[in-house]
Amino acid sequence: MENLNQPQPVAKAARTAPEKKSFSIGALIDRFLAVISSVPFGIILLVILLTLAMIGMLIQQQELDTFATYFASLTPAERAIYGRLGFFDVYHAGYFNFLLLLLSLNIILASIDYFPKAWKNMRRKKLTASPGFTQTLRIKHDPIELPQFSREALAERAKEAAKALQYKVKVTDKDNRTTIFAERGAWNRMGAYAVHVSLLTVFAGGMLTSLKSHQGGMWVQTGKTDDKMMRNVFNLDQVGQQALELPFTVEGLDIRQTLVDKTKFIDSGNTLDWFTKVKITDKQTNKTEEALIHMNKPYDYRGYRMFQASTQEMGGARNVKLRVTPEGGGAAQEIEIPLNGDAQLADGTKVHYIEFVPDFVLTPQGQVDSSSGQYNNPSAHLELTKPTGEKSRVWTFGEQFQKQVDNDPALKSRLMPPNGPKFVLLDFEKASQAHMLSIQYDPGANWFYLGSAMLCASLFGVFFFSHQRLWIVCEDGKVYMGGDANRNRLGFEDRIKRIAARIQGVTPTENEA
Repeated sequence: MENLNQPQPVAKAARTAPEKKSFSIGALIDRFLAVISSVPFGIILLVILLTLAMIGMLIQQQELDTFATYFASLTPAERAIYGRLGFFDVYHAGYFNFLLLLLSLNIILASIDYFPKAWKNMRRKKLTASPGFTQTLRIKHDPIELPQFSREALAERAKEAAKALQYKVKVTDKDNRTTIFAERGAWNRMGAYAVHVSLLTVFAGGMLTSLKSHQGGMWVQTGKTDDKMMRNVFNLDQVGQQALELPFTVEGLDIRQTLVDKTKFIDSGNTLDWFTKVKITDKQTNKTEEALIHMNKPYDYRGYRMFQASTQEMGGARNVKLRVTPEGGGAAQEIEIPLNGDAQLADGTKVHYIEFVPDFVLTPQGQVDSSSGQYNNPSAHLELTKPTGEKSRVWTFGEQFQKQVDNDPALKSRLMPPNGPKFVLLDFEKASQAHMLSIQYDPGANWFYLGSAMLCASLFGVFFFSHQRLWIVCEDGKVYMGGDANRNRLGFEDRIKRIAARIQGVTPTENEA
């Protein structure tokens, strides 16, 4: 028989398995959008981009002409680290573009999140108010008591006072009181979005620059034509050059320099300005135009900007002045010839100026060379074309060296034809033999400039103006005032005081205008 006094075993409660948390795709997307659209996330991205921009300023970029020299000055460790991190071309790095896109997306999503509230504050008008409501607002004025005036008279005074301080007013009569809603600068609520649009315009310009821009250099010589520019290319631990074909050709027409002292050399310390005159021929249309490029005056063509970058410090001559004595004697003739130009002698012989050598020397192989870039032994190479069509070439020198050549039959036979006029180099205009033009193609530059101008204007509008709303409630003999502003509340408070003074009939000072 069962013992009822013995404790019976208690049935254990069935254990329920813990519910598994379910992660829906929608929830993950919502969380991702919440993070990517947050203001702190945008600030972090902006700080990272500014840091990378500073790196690009501190570490010389590979597109510069002086990059090879800078790269050679780095240690092997610096070359390896900077190269693998992409610091030598940081503005074209993939991660830089990705961060720009991410920040742009952050700005767009944040604008979408906050726009409804800003639009509501700008468009929704509270046209009626009570005395108690005005006293709960952030900026308020003590009630004004003018028992001698009716509600209508006070309302008229308040309306005129608000208008005098450039407020837009709306008057509403309700419940034996008149509410004057005064507002100015409502557009300021959209100022933040103007800033956002400006930033997006700047970023769009940056993206175009990163994806489409390229820069290189081209040596320009008088009489030479080229259609390619050379740019530096970095490959981890070495620097090379790559030729980029242009959609036009550049022909050097003239190279000259404005020297401080014409008796000295043509280096940068003795030069006020460099001038490069070129002829540009479009490959598609075959149209040509001439351009003069000099310091602080670049030339723009089809989105390409050309400006002076450097000069070759090899002495050249823009033109030469010669004394010509006819064969067999007679009156000497002086002529002046520009580089690659022509002059005609009295007997009809055409003289063409081919090239200039600043420090003439003959190599052991019998080749003409220059032992230095200095004007130690200047000489000009000429081509003579007689009226009969017979052509010959001659080297001409200064008077002293010319005598040495004339007294050395072997040297004379190498440098001059057996027959013909005698030439002496009297003078020449010093100029470099070649100028380096830096050529930039940057389709994002105009977008960047536009965005920057928009950003300056929008920031000025945001910080120097404000959205001000003021409610003036008028009853018989009493006026209640209160309002708020999204910034510059001290200025708004001062305006309320001036409106109150006008309602009370106090004459405004000159500063209230």
